[in-house]
Amino acid sequence: MRTLRSHFVALLVALALTATAAHAAPAATKSAVQTDGGAVKAIRHYRATTLTLQRVMGRRVRFRKLRRVSIERARRVWRRRAVATRERFLHGPAHKSAWLCIHRYEGAWSDGGGPYYGGLQMDISFQASYGAPLLATKGTAQNWTPLEQMWVAERAYRSGRGFYPWPNTAHACGLV
Repeated sequence: MRTLRSHFVALLVALALTATAAHAAPAATKSAVQTDGGAVKAIRHYRATTLTLQRVMGRRVRFRKLRRVSIERARRVWRRRAVATRERFLHGPAHKSAWLCIHRYEGAWSDGGGPYYGGLQMDISFQASYGAPLLATKGTAQNWTPLEQMWVAERAYRSGRGFYPWPNTAHACGLV
């Protein structure tokens, strides 16, 4: 009987340890999910930054899909992509000096007097055609940064319009 009692006590201790371990496991798993949640949030931020800047620049770059990588590796990859895209954006468009020359003859970067807006004096249809994402999120061109205005003008230039939306100032700058 004494042997049976010691086996029974051992069984109860084993069950208690199992129950304690079962309750502790979800807490460990929960903290691991919270850590990954921060990485996932960072990935979403880097991805959104990259895609937004690409839309503004008019250059949609297709990235290879990330397959079977850790969350931390995906976070590093998207951070690198966001940093590279931001550097390209801040470097400015290919014809930056031309846009600055046109701006010198046009208006202030924050000029909101209609029907032309911003430092490159863009009308609403021009903004809607070449800067739709910015027009939807920030309003008309006087609310955009100078670089955003130049990138929208660069998109128009690359689409085949050249400097002709600014005939007099482009002529004064020697661009046409």
